[in-house]
Amino acid sequence: MNAISARNLVKTYGRVEAVNNISFDVKEQSIFGFLGPNGAGKSTTQRILTGVVIPEAGSVEIMGYSLFEQPTEAKQEIGVVPEQANVYGDLTAWENLMFIAEIYCMNKLKAEKRAAELLNLFTLYEKRNFKAKGFSKGMKQRLLLCMALLSDPKILFLDEPTTGLDVESKQIIRDVIRRFHEQGKTIFLSTHDIEEANMLCHEVAIINQGRIAVIDRPANLKQSIQKLNWLEVTFGGRVPEEKEFAGLDGVEQVKKSGHSFILYSSHPGKVIPSLGKLIEEKELELISLHTQEPSLEEVFLHFINNEEAYRKGA
Repeated sequence: MNAISARNLVKTYGRVEAVNNISFDVKEQSIFGFLGPNGAGKSTTQRILTGVVIPEAGSVEIMGYSLFEQPTEAKQEIGVVPEQANVYGDLTAWENLMFIAEIYCMNKLKAEKRAAELLNLFTLYEKRNFKAKGFSKGMKQRLLLCMALLSDPKILFLDEPTTGLDVESKQIIRDVIRRFHEQGKTIFLSTHDIEEANMLCHEVAIINQGRIAVIDRPANLKQSIQKLNWLEVTFGGRVPEEKEFAGLDGVEQVKKSGHSFILYSSHPGKVIPSLGKLIEEKELELISLHTQEPSLEEVFLHFINNEEAYRKGA
């Protein structure tokens, strides 16, 4: 079953097409990354999916409920952490959580037990009676996550959850994302942090200018642009010239960097045997040989900058 199904979503602001006829599914119990540069349509899409913004066209289903026809049932399945921490500053951390419990009509004893568990999990329990306006940005973000998780939602929406946070807060939030996924939750993570998506997500969508360029698993996306694979070869003694590598089987491009050469190839496995033969024939001194696949950041830039790939994926 899909936790989220979006079909043909359209949202414009004046002449700007913030979301341009996009469709996608998020599998239940997965961590789904929604990547794109600033202004790409990430936040607008998330606001549509959480019922904050109504699109001009399209439909959304949340755990099988139509968001626009059954909004109460659909919204009961979700927790939301927006990009800007909007905790209630004049309330204590505990009061913030109890206020959310009242909104969701939660049993008081159950809400108090859940609140204590979450505050401990996010290392905020000792600060539970302090007003939130005195919290750091990282503490406010952690409190916001507690508030979003208090009702035990099946889907958690996170909009740039670690932007601008200290290293400790980032690590706490990422660890909790993994933990809640292990408990069967679905996570929708909107971010421009490529490394974060690479560490956490099972599947990612790349959006640009309101249109989705591609959706796939990070490993599959890397394989889809194999021309970015490369080998770094370092020599001691005599350093060969670039032209000596030009005829090697599988080598598509060569770049020199000091005593090292970067050999770009769609099929690195074909390069190594012919490279070995060259080393033997020229009596070269090989110091090191490293192979490298494209990073998710390179994949991201490829699909953002490549209009042909962009159109195919849209």
